[in-house]
Amino acid sequence: MANEVRYPKRLIEVDLPIKEISAHARREKSIRHGHISTLHIWWARRPLAACRAVICASLWPDPADDLCPQSFRDAVGEALAAFAERARTEREVQALVQRHWTRWSRLGKNAWRPTDPACWWDMRYGLLDFIGDFANWDASTQPAFLTTARRLTQAAHESLGGGLGTRPLVVDPFAGGGSIPLEALRVGADAFASDLNPVAVLLNKVILEYIPRHGQRLADEVRKWGEWIRCQAEQELTEVYPLDKDGSQPVAFLWARTVRCEGPGCGALVPIFTNDLLAKHREGEIRLKLEITTDKQIRTVISIGGRHAKIKTVYRGAVLCPVCQFTTSAGNVRRQFFGRSGGTSDSYLLAVVTTKPGGKKRSYRPAEERDMVAVRKAFERVASLPVETDGIPTLPEESLPYLRSIFNINLLGVNRWRDLFTPRQLLLLATFTRIVREFPEKYEKNEIEEAITTCMAIAVNKMADFHSSLCAWINLGEKVGHTFGRQALGIIWDYTEANPFANISGAWSRCIDYLAEFIEANSMLQDTGHASLNSATSQPMPDDSAQAIVTDPPYYDAVPYADLSDFFYVWFKRSLKRVQEHLFEADLSPKQGEIVQLAERNSMYSYKTGEYFESLMRTAMAECRRVLAPSGIGLVVFAHKSTAGWEAQLQAMLDAGWCITASWPIDTERPGRLRAMDSAVLASSIHLICRPRKVSNELLRADEVGDWREVLQELPRRIHEWMPRLAEEGVVGADAIFACLGPALEIFSRYSRVEKASGVAVKLREYLEQVWAAVGHEALSMIFQDVDTTGLEEDARLTAMWLWTLSTEHNGNGRSAIVDDEAEKPENEEETGGKPRPQAGFTLEYDAARKIAQGLGANLEGLRNLVEIKGETARLLPVAERTRYLFGKEVTEPATRRRAKKVQQIGLFQELEAAEKEVEWGDAGTPSAGSTALDRIHQAMILFAAGRADALKRFLVEDGIGGDSRFWKLAQSLSALYPTGTDEKRWVDGVLARKKSLGFG
Repeated sequence: MANEVRYPKRLIEVDLPIKEISAHARREKSIRHGHISTLHIWWARRPLAACRAVICASLWPDPADDLCPQSFRDAVGEALAAFAERARTEREVQALVQRHWTRWSRLGKNAWRPTDPACWWDMRYGLLDFIGDFANWDASTQPAFLTTARRLTQAAHESLGGGLGTRPLVVDPFAGGGSIPLEALRVGADAFASDLNPVAVLLNKVILEYIPRHGQRLADEVRKWGEWIRCQAEQELTEVYPLDKDGSQPVAFLWARTVRCEGPGCGALVPIFTNDLLAKHREGEIRLKLEITTDKQIRTVISIGGRHAKIKTVYRGAVLCPVCQFTTSAGNVRRQFFGRSGGTSDSYLLAVVTTKPGGKKRSYRPAEERDMVAVRKAFERVASLPVETDGIPTLPEESLPYLRSIFNINLLGVNRWRDLFTPRQLLLLATFTRIVREFPEKYEKNEIEEAITTCMAIAVNKMADFHSSLCAWINLGEKVGHTFGRQALGIIWDYTEANPFANISGAWSRCIDYLAEFIEANSMLQDTGHASLNSATSQPMPDDSAQAIVTDPPYYDAVPYADLSDFFYVWFKRSLKRVQEHLFEADLSPKQGEIVQLAERNSMYSYKTGEYFESLMRTAMAECRRVLAPSGIGLVVFAHKSTAGWEAQLQAMLDAGWCITASWPIDTERPGRLRAMDSAVLASSIHLICRPRKVSNELLRADEVGDWREVLQELPRRIHEWMPRLAEEGVVGADAIFACLGPALEIFSRYSRVEKASGVAVKLREYLEQVWAAVGHEALSMIFQDVDTTGLEEDARLTAMWLWTLSTEHNGNGRSAIVDDEAEKPENEEETGGKPRPQAGFTLEYDAARKIAQGLGANLEGLRNLVEIKGETARLLPVAERTRYLFGKEVTEPATRRRAKKVQQIGLFQELEAAEKEVEWGDAGTPSAGSTALDRIHQAMILFAAGRADALKRFLVEDGIGGDSRFWKLAQSLSALYPTGTDEKRWVDGVLARKKSLGFG
């Protein structure tokens, strides 16, 4: 349009060093000291490396863009020259820029020529190199990096029309754990963080307001008063954490919940535990051993060294009695827990972990009478606590809801938050909470009192995470696990009580140290931001006030944030009554208006449907567009596991008036996580870049209509340009498919609507079908670089695309590589009705598989001998499971009706022999060649695997199968696509290895 105002592209709209950013984001998963994860737990928090990089790239214009202000180029030249000088003279900086040392070493104050267009591209790559290096955790606190980043941020803001003395405002309406606002402050922007959840707001107040305002002083005060509180609490709790007679200190108490055996005439009290291994020491393994007394009592002893049969008493919720060998069913076990509130008051003490004074080595002993005396004293003291304090129940009596497959601890009678804790843990947390609540009376009233008290309350809640009956003993490392090893409250049968005054996970001193270290690491934050309690659907910001919207919204039912945070909310409400009452006025965190889908989890949330989620998300996206300035930029992180989820999120953004301009996959998940191994999940989070669809009069563009034919003509060209760039960065498979959404949607979303020649508006879903098809065709041309894909049958094209879709970097085990963040299940958690272990093969979410097949002109339902469809998943069958079809009579029943079984090599031989008898071929003959190139390759692979060398030779040579060049080219392509370590990879390589010896060159 003639009156459209154009703005320079930001770096993130043209390029991003995603390989380096991803590497730093993955590494960050193992960093603790000074990291934001040590402030306080939050679920699915974004890696700081990714946040820092994308915020810089979103705020800084591209120097190579013709519309980039010259003043910014001048600033880039000066800033990068100064950084290069520091990189030359400061060893700390040199160590962090080794990858780009050649570039930085040749830069000097005279190297940049900001008025020379040829230099602008060097500036772009110089900025991208800087962003890649700055994503390194070790660079995040280096003065050279911080000074340069802040200088560039301020120069970009001023050159784009920002007022002098102001900073660009970055808004995150789903602030959560605070990663995005923290990094916005770090790089020199102003940060506004809002959330509907009071716990999230409290964390962001510490990050954005208290730490920048008080800095190192706050860290010093936290250490000082943390030690004072420890001394106060230890004096009060000495009798419930007594030392052993020899002066050893118990550091952990290993407990098991119990049930009565229902065997005829037995009635033994059975401790329920899943793992008898306590530790591995130099002198041997330390294990639990069961002894049965003459009166049918069960007791545990400690066994060191020797060989012992592994023991456990629970199997998927059913309990086996060691006395009479009777199995009490899972349903009867749960019934015994009705009215027992989790059964912590009558648990069995399996063992006690101790350390010698001044020592670190763990020792193990059985329970003694003094241990039980301490427990009884704790029980008595809890019973004597006042019912209420300041009008609030002293202990958290608030209800804990059942959420199917998320809060399963309710199946053991846990219906209140207090039921998650043992009596001693309740006494511990109530004591620390009271001391923190009364703490302001001890402190001289001034501006830092609120910050110190809040930090002390955070330390109590950090401790609570390690002091519940859902904390397991981790024998590898001999430490205590924490409650939220995953974002759920499942059933833990055998749990650990830690000593808060010992050298163990969850100790008060450790919580204080971690908190102080985080404050110190971020004490260089120069300016304060602001944290606000409000919904993303109704932001308090005025129109056009933000320069960037950067946010990571919730994904349907992935994380029930409000319900999870109530674990901490109930204790914050009791400790911060005097300083943060406005945040914790209600009984529990707000549930109405929370943008999540939970209708299927509990009838109490029947209104939280998928439609409810999508409606609120559309409103939230519209609010984001409202507060963003016309020249601003938006960034939305999304990684939902279904393509339907993607379509809903994208539709919400388009309806709100956003134009998608780019998308980048950044690997934010740790390698080898269980979720990635079992199903189709993205290894990366996709960062969608968008702009407000506005014109000079500030009105939403509502009259710009796109022509469907022109859009379809431009789409393949854009995909053809984009996918090779992704491949250069190592982005393949599912990541590459979804990373193409940005460039593809930029074509479609630049218009208020797209119409066909008939005047009918094109729906987003119809356009996305064309996107999947374009991506599929482009991917095939990359996969089969030397193969004429037009001559390949649909089964080969689909197999190749399927395997390529699963071929993400950290998932080489044959499973698929959209994200169900960290949904791991602890080894000793028992859940009835759980999903079975995945079958062999290569699985995709059905809708994603359907779209891939449709884009290739294939029909999944018509390929029943290649693909099994079951519910919401589609499985590419392993070659071994195709044996009967390939060698015997054609299978007539659909694959979906066949009972899946684990195919071992002996099964392969048996199926091959059965097939030989069916069609009367054996060593004297050869099988009938398959009808497609893929079938013939699979036949050759099975003959190789079964050791039928002569039959394989006749098949390839005498029957002429090996004379087709397409056979070998397709086999070579499949070899590159099959995951390392799979049978398919080994078998196809075995066939290829015989190519030359059989005379095929």
